[in-house]
Amino acid sequence: MSGFALTIVLVAALLHASWNAVVKAATDRAVVLAAVSATHATLGLVLVFFATPPSQASWIYIFLSTVIHYGYYVFLFQSYRLGDLSQVYPIARGLAPALVAFGAYVMIGETLPPLGWVGLGAITFGIAFLAFQRGAAHADPRAVGAAAINGVLIASYSVIDGIGVRLSDSPFGYMGWLFLLEFPVTLFVLFRRRGATHKIDRKTVTLGLVGGLGAVSAYGLVIYAKTIAPLGAVSAVRESSVIIAALIGLFIFGEQPWQARIFSAVIVAGGVIALAFSG
Repeated sequence: MSGFALTIVLVAALLHASWNAVVKAATDRAVVLAAVSATHATLGLVLVFFATPPSQASWIYIFLSTVIHYGYYVFLFQSYRLGDLSQVYPIARGLAPALVAFGAYVMIGETLPPLGWVGLGAITFGIAFLAFQRGAAHADPRAVGAAAINGVLIASYSVIDGIGVRLSDSPFGYMGWLFLLEFPVTLFVLFRRRGATHKIDRKTVTLGLVGGLGAVSAYGLVIYAKTIAPLGAVSAVRESSVIIAALIGLFIFGEQPWQARIFSAVIVAGGVIALAFSG
């Protein structure tokens, strides 16, 4: 990866970890997800209006990614409902890098140099180690299952978007339609809360909107990075957000054990460095 691409993806990872840290304490996650989707849709509408439309060849990828994102929101909600965020989040995000690298190889023949595979393996191992140190091995099996399914969904839309945005001839146009088509998630939550929308807490909505800004910025940067860097490398560095979130928990929230977090952070950092110099 070039230094520019690496910087973009690391900023995206920081944004993703930060918005998860902001919203993880919310008592109504459905409303938070609705607000996040509304933020996506609002920015998407702006991009659709101003950006060049994506090519016809990319529309099937926009459709597939949108449908997979709907499933992602369902299983994200279920994993949060059934298990602790600090347990299931690393599982979902940790599965993605290896699956994306494999999917990119199968679908478009994209591969990494040997040092790149070493880096990807280090990142995957560091995240997995953190996940099980934080108690995932003893979590509700349904929560682990939901998180694992989400990992597959994350990898699926990551590969699909990586291919689709390259075919689109308009990264911002591709992002615009992808973000705009998340609006049904907001409509679904509002429909489920019909007759009780006045009871929705304003603070929760505000958290969701702030989280949405972080989420849409993070994924927009990742989609752009996929146009200039290998999909497997982008996904691996992107998932370093798990370690960033763990360090936020350590230094801001005082979460323990600190040794496992530091060890995982060092392993992942080494993997990121290996990927950065593998090209």
